[in-house]
Amino acid sequence: MGYHIAAEAVLILHLAFILFVVLGGLAVLRWPRLAWWHLPTVAWAAALELNGWICPLTPLENALLRAAGESGYAGGFIEHYLIAVIYPAGLTPAIQLWLGIAVLAINLPIYGYLLLRRLSGARRPG
Repeated sequence: MGYHIAAEAVLILHLAFILFVVLGGLAVLRWPRLAWWHLPTVAWAAALELNGWICPLTPLENALLRAAGESGYAGGFIEHYLIAVIYPAGLTPAIQLWLGIAVLAINLPIYGYLLLRRLSGARRPG
């Protein structure tokens, strides 16, 4: 039972990480210091997707599921939980590339806006 709870906790952490990557830029608009946490997560997520790597949380979750007597799953978290719903055929390298590009496309405009706002504020006298 303990391993199953730990696997569920990793699953929740994994989902929270993905949501923070995708939506964290909006939180940074309100709390700019959060960028120190958000930018590394965006870089990590983009690197994972653009290079076709599997997040280390996926093997951890699978190991915990196996330790709990359940079967793990093949592929990555996104392929197993999210892509299976959106793209039943599974995660392909092309889809993974587009996911990485999407992470950057969502967040770069937000950080560009923040940078411009900061630069324009630095130019104002006073």
